[in-house]
Parts: sequence; C-alpha cells; structure tokens
Amino acid sequence: MINPTSGLPPLTWLRAFDESARHLSFTRAATELNLTQSAVSQHVRSLEAFLGRDLFVRKTRMLELTEDGANYLPGIREAFALIANSTRAFTGSREGEIVRVQCNMAFSVFWLTPRLHRLYARHPWLVLDIITPIWDPERHASQAALEIRFGRPDEMSEPAERLTADRFFPVCAPEYQGGEIDLETAVLFDCAGTTGTWESWCQASGIAFERSGQVNLTSTYVIAINAALNNAGITMAHDTLVSDLLAKGQLTRPFADSADLVEGYYLLPPSPHSLTPAREAFLTWLREEAELTAL
Repeated sequence: MINPTSGLPPLTWLRAFDESARHLSFTRAATELNLTQSAVSQHVRSLEAFLGRDLFVRKTRMLELTEDGANYLPGIREAFALIANSTRAFTGSREGEIVRVQCNMAFSVFWLTPRLHRLYARHPWLVLDIITPIWDPERHASQAALEIRFGRPDEMSEPAERLTADRFFPVCAPEYQGGEIDLETAVLFDCAGTTGTWESWCQASGIAFERSGQVNLTSTYVIAINAALNNAGITMAHDTLVSDLLAKGQLTRPFADSADLVEGYYLLPPSPHSLTPAREAFLTWLREEAELTAL
C-alpha cells in the first residue's frame, strides 16, 4: 500500500521514468531494466497518477517529455546519483570492475585501440570488454555499460553525445595505380548504408558520376579501408577512421575535395546513477581523446 502523504513514490516507478526519459522509449527502457515494455509503461502511468501530472507525450514511435516531466527529471536523476555515490562510499571502490563497451567496429579498430595505451598509462587497473556487433546494435546494447554508435543524428536517442564531426573523401595506398589515379579504371569501394558514398562525393565535388553499379560494397569500413591499405583500390572514408593512417603515410588522399558527413560517432553513456569509478574513468578519458582529435 502506497501512502500518498509520504511524498515518496516507489523506486521502480522512478527508475522506469528515468530510463524512459533517457531513451525516449518504453521499449528501450524495458531492455535496460530487464522488464517488459508493458510493465515499464504501467510503472510510468502509476507515477503520473501519483503525481497528478502527465510526464510524457506518447507518440507513435517515440516519447516526448512534457514540461512537467522535464522539470521533474533533474531532481530524480540527482537523487539516484546521490544514492549511487552513498552506496559506493559504503561498500568501497569498484575500480576493478570490468567495463563492457559496445563499440562500432571501425571506430574500435582505427580510432579506439590505437589510443588505448594512453588510457592504460593513466588507469592501469582498468579492464575493458569491447564488443562490436555490426548489425542490430540495439539488441546487444543492454549488455554494455556504454556504447559508441555510428549513425545519423535522427537515429540517436536523447542522451547521445556526438563525439565527431567528419568530412569524407577517397583514400588509397600511396602506390595504387603507380600514383597516377584514373577514376575510370580504378577499383572503388563504399561502405553500405552510409551517406558518404562515391556518388554523393562526386555530386559535392561537381564531378559526373559515371560508374553507378560498379562500386564494391562492404558491410563495415574495416573491410573497405583494409582493401585500400592492401592496394586493392580506392575507398571512401572519413577523418575519424583514417587520420592516423594518413599521418603515418599508409594511406593517401588522391583528391583534395571532401564533403561533410551526415553521420557521426555518438556516445550513449550509462545513466548517472549507474556510474562507477571504472566507468567514469573511461568516459573522462574518451571525451578528452575525442576533443584532442577534433583539434
């Protein structure tokens, strides 16, 4: 029995509200909380009845916070953070916790792992578990403490932080075609499902694209970029993935033109009340590295 005079709704209702607000989705919140979608929805409705206010506008494919919901949320998150901090202080540090990171494969191969030596120099006690699903990352996200995802802004949920702002352009090995590039005969590669393609680059560069249907497609930039590294052809790529390879002279840009990439790499951080020293250490390092890259 809930006592309305106590002013304290059940914790399960508040967790359902917090996670639903973080993802703007009952379905994603249910995955995070290991509950059914209907259970999360009912918890939120119960909280709204308790408060006498609507917290969400329920749309066909997503939720939107009402003004009351947006005003209520910061206090709830602050309260959860206080509980989490008090619990950590009581039970002791969790520095040895393994941090599971779900990460875009190309980002992990070409950006994250080349920088990990700096992470371990600062935090030698930190242990990572890096998982890299290519398709349907949503299905695996609940297993990770945080996620780095590649996509368009309209594909990201409310807490997502954009880590990169890229431009895309062709790259190849310095020795490809003897250094004399001929687009009519070159082998071309694109990463499927992205907007940074040969066709869009040619359009942005004012070049007539004459080779529709003759571009090799790969499911991840890892394949396309490795093909270019091994002198197989020219691939379309972007700053985050190839800046280190260009700096080392392993790849070169045969053309000067570039164009803004719609997609970016986004950090989906853990909820504030689930932060641990290990997760905070990794997040702080990641954000600092992303800022350095942007400079």
